Amino acid sequence: MSARAYRTHRAASVRRRRLGVLTAIAVIALAVVWLVPRIDHAVRDLTLPLQDAGIIRAEAAQKHLDPALIAAVIFAETKFNARTSPTGAEGLMQIEPATAEYLAHLSGGYDFNVSDLWTPSVNVAYGSYYLRYLLDHFGGNEMLAVAAYNGGMANVDQWVAAARAHGSELRIADIPFPETRAYVTRVLQAQRDYRADYGAQLGLS
Repeated sequence: MSARAYRTHRAASVRRRRLGVLTAIAVIALAVVWLVPRIDHAVRDLTLPLQDAGIIRAEAAQKHLDPALIAAVIFAETKFNARTSPTGAEGLMQIEPATAEYLAHLSGGYDFNVSDLWTPSVNVAYGSYYLRYLLDHFGGNEMLAVAAYNGGMANVDQWVAAARAHGSELRIADIPFPETRAYVTRVLQAQRDYRADYGAQLGLS
């Protein structure tokens, strides 16, 4: 092979290698573009799941609630994995049977059965009714309503009264139950996250 032919052959080989490298880079880039949104979606489903969005939207509209707040309470209670708690609370929003029976009486649902709490639409309906009830009791204050959902309305009434006796309003940091403090923080952060990440699904955008 002459020197000229060798140089031509070598240049062609270099071009082929460069073309191969560029093709591989393009394939990798396309794969990354295709995979990243799916990975993000999968991670979001694990870290901030959302199910039964239609039920949540319907209950939020009927009871004049922020759907992101309902989703956040479900997230804090069960992460959308319905179960029975050691204390007997049932379903997605962890409704105590006694609480559900009281709410059924208030709302006129006299045909209520505890087993109904395993039906997502029923559970979310009762949990949303309870949230609305607590919000009305606390003048629309979401922090207090969420604290009462976890720590009990009577306890929150006492904490609010004690804070006001000292000339202040109850803050999250003032909640004496560590579990309830953490719960309120978790719910309110999740509410912001659901509004940001699931606005369309929850009818917020």
